[in-house]
Amino acid sequence: MVAVVAAAPRRFLPVLPVIALVLTLALPVSGDGGGTLADAVSGLVVVCCALRLVRGRRRPLSRTAAVVLGLPVVGVAVATAGAASAGVGAEGLVRYLQVFVLVPAAVMLLVRDRRDARLVAWSLVGLALWQGALGVHQFVTGTGASYQGEMIRAVGTFGATDIMGMAAVVAFGLVCALGLALGSGPARQRTAAAVCALALLLPLALSFSRGAWIATAVTCGAQLVLAGMRRAVQVFAAVAAAAVVLVGGLGVGSAMLQERISSITQVADAPDQSVTDRYTMWTAAVDMWRDQPLTGVGLKGFPDHRDGHASLALSSGSDTDGAGAGFQRQPLLSPHNMYLLILSEQGLLGLLALVGSWLALLVLALRRLIRARRSASGLDCALVACGLLVWQLVDFVYADIGGPSTVLTALVIGFAAWWALADEGGDETAHEGAHERAGER
Repeated sequence: MVAVVAAAPRRFLPVLPVIALVLTLALPVSGDGGGTLADAVSGLVVVCCALRLVRGRRRPLSRTAAVVLGLPVVGVAVATAGAASAGVGAEGLVRYLQVFVLVPAAVMLLVRDRRDARLVAWSLVGLALWQGALGVHQFVTGTGASYQGEMIRAVGTFGATDIMGMAAVVAFGLVCALGLALGSGPARQRTAAAVCALALLLPLALSFSRGAWIATAVTCGAQLVLAGMRRAVQVFAAVAAAAVVLVGGLGVGSAMLQERISSITQVADAPDQSVTDRYTMWTAAVDMWRDQPLTGVGLKGFPDHRDGHASLALSSGSDTDGAGAGFQRQPLLSPHNMYLLILSEQGLLGLLALVGSWLALLVLALRRLIRARRSASGLDCALVACGLLVWQLVDFVYADIGGPSTVLTALVIGFAAWWALADEGGDETAHEGAHERAGER
């Protein structure tokens, strides 16, 4: 028994760099732009994966995995050649390879089995609870980011300049918790996961992030349906009741939430300035693509071409304030839509390569989810992997890469790739199934 306990830490050594990447985002963000500590740790994840492959003399990726994960390189390489300068192109190339190729491949290889995957999922839940607790404290004490003239917007440690950071982290944690709650693990773990999912609804609401709300609602609905319709009805009822209690107890916050929710549909009828800016930049991105339909305007070329394609309705920037920082005017340098950013900068070639890679992962992951549901083994990992990927793909309609939380996008893609592409391993799967049944007892 002592030997088993002593061997447990060594058993999780390969996945610890991935856990370290998650924990890095619990620290306060420092600096303005440029590389972050999370970016440095993501590089460490890639190095650790490479060293493990060399020591184990393992084949890095299967042929299918190499094609799916390597597909984005095609469009990015072509767009790099069309960048305004070699330096700008190289910077964009490194960022895209980091987020969509190298780190996802490393995460896929370091997460070896379902026990590793569950550890990663719980670490995301823990990070979400930490950031969410800070966000609720910011709302209650009026120390958050500015929202409608009040310092109440929950942003966690990400600050006012990355208001989407905490929302993404909390949403990822909620999706993981729901997947773990709907799985086939021990009853105590499922109950704890369900409690965590309900607790994370409040900080997600206080983030006032419409894109995160929409992505989370779509993803959680999909997870519930994939787990079974009867359970879906029960959970929908519980979540609705919890939402009524939480929103009803917010006082002035409830009015702000209602106004924020109603603004989602106000596209043509008196939209707020942020909505106007977003749709103006979307139109500008489409115009850029029409000028260069196949290859786009080049990596990181959107800011340089924005003014030549945007209408006068676009404001000069967005205002940020609070959460420990002073007032700042942030320039609008992207369309806040990942698909349109790719289309404008990389053209149809880049869009088909990147989106094709993501859709291939989603299809393969869903196919394995169906098999897991039939065998009643690993359903929690399947729901987490598919849920995280669905959330990211939906959120990309309202956001793009940028900020410290971007490394989690790479982790999400890698987690989904592990479930969709990794070798199943019959003996290991059988051992894990026995381990799960023992845990239930």
